[in-house]
Amino acid sequence: MLRRLTIRDFVIVDRLELEFAAGFGALTGETGAGKSILLDALGLALGGRGEGSMVRVGREKADIAAEFDLEEGGVLARWLAEQDLPTEDGMVILRRVVDAGGRSRGWINGTPATLAQLREAADFLADIHGQHAHHALLRGDAQRVLLDTHAGAQVLAREVADSYRQWQQAATALKAAQQDTEASARERELLGWQIKELDELGFNAAEWSELNAEHARLAHAASLMEGADATLATLDEGDFAICAMLGQLDARMAELAAIDAGLGEVRELLSSAAVQADEALHALRRYRDRLDLDPERLAEVERRISVVMDMARKYRSAPEDLPGLLKGWKVRLEELEASVDPVRLTEAEARTRRRYGELAAKLSAVRRPAAGRLSAEITEAMQTLAMAGGCFEVALEPCEPSVSGLEQVEFRVAVNPGQALRNMAKVASGGELSRIGLAIQVMTSRDSATPTLIFDEVDVGIGGRVAEIVGKLLARLGKDRQVLCVTHLPQVAACADWQWQIAKAEKGGETLSAVTPLDAAARIEEIARMLGGVHITDTTRQHAAEMLATTSG
Repeated sequence: MLRRLTIRDFVIVDRLELEFAAGFGALTGETGAGKSILLDALGLALGGRGEGSMVRVGREKADIAAEFDLEEGGVLARWLAEQDLPTEDGMVILRRVVDAGGRSRGWINGTPATLAQLREAADFLADIHGQHAHHALLRGDAQRVLLDTHAGAQVLAREVADSYRQWQQAATALKAAQQDTEASARERELLGWQIKELDELGFNAAEWSELNAEHARLAHAASLMEGADATLATLDEGDFAICAMLGQLDARMAELAAIDAGLGEVRELLSSAAVQADEALHALRRYRDRLDLDPERLAEVERRISVVMDMARKYRSAPEDLPGLLKGWKVRLEELEASVDPVRLTEAEARTRRRYGELAAKLSAVRRPAAGRLSAEITEAMQTLAMAGGCFEVALEPCEPSVSGLEQVEFRVAVNPGQALRNMAKVASGGELSRIGLAIQVMTSRDSATPTLIFDEVDVGIGGRVAEIVGKLLARLGKDRQVLCVTHLPQVAACADWQWQIAKAEKGGETLSAVTPLDAAARIEEIARMLGGVHITDTTRQHAAEMLATTSG
């Protein structure tokens, strides 16, 4: 549940730090005092749209932080772990900052978070019903989603949608294969010929490096032999052979170093040079022994290089890229062969169609009883909402297989006894639609897993006995959840477990919004104001006290 909301420089709020309690809480006050502003601020922390106009005039930024209880081991805790976001001790804090230019940043438990992450976390924490939310219920897609939520079939509905898309992809592939066999056959024939040609070439990238190295060696064999012989003669032949002279110098320097240790370093350098010259001599002899003129091998290597180069030019590729080209052709050929395999494609289409049919039938079986239950619950609620004799029905009309299943969901209503059930959008007046929508929202909120439910003036257009019934509905909901409701109706506010008054106040020449938690006496005064307006009499106060006493009992 929501524990704390901290607001800084948001619209007409300078600084507020609000501590929330469990149960049903009512937020009341005069029109324009800022009741809905508090919920707008909370909505911003939950990932709502941020605008520069939300920043209080003359300030650089608005800063909102909302602290919620975090159930250990719950779905939100697991989600935070999956997102590599830290978890505080039994709490989760969502923070949002919007600057005057409209740019915003978000954090979850102090770690920077994207707007999408804030919204996803919010799905586990709070559900906000705006005062015009009932208008969304006129859309068929919203009605279907609401029924599936009421039926606990959200996951199954997603599986149906996924399986429908898979079925359509398989059907499209089958149809395309049947219509494009000639073009596919030409491409497969060409690929087969090209693959055969490169397979017969038997070429790989490593061979290309080896061919070039061998060609360079064979093509310059005479120069290599001449240079090797000359170097060998210099190292080991004649009176001035380098290896022999270095050996003599090393021996002489050893004698001198025995007399003067200061020559030790020079002697070590000469000794090292002698060893390295000797090693170079032996390595060069081994190389020269292997080196020989081989014009036949040179011609063979040149022919191989020429064949590879011709093939590379033919396919407009670098020689070393030919193996990759061959691999790509083989993959494409496999795809084409699979795409024109009528048996495989037909089996895939049939398999995905059966899978969709099974899931869709299962979804229909879940929807039917849920539709009946929801119809009965909303019909019962209508009897107490000034629509006695009215009837509500969640109709399931069979339709062609679609991404949403085998039926269309339609909300139908008859607001008066004896009337035929018709589409809700075509029958209900504004006031009736508001009451029906409220009943639907309250009833289906019980299906939500979110611990905090927020209603922003959803009771617009009702009053009197109906308002009292709405208040009792919200109070009943507050037994299991935290329920926050912005209301202008005293009958609704009187049913709350606790109440805050939101009012405007002058501070430093500015008009700012202030929040006051109300005790028992203050609640009587506030509800009396809601009942009687500007002039509050003792009779009004007595009425307010009676309302509170009756609802608390």
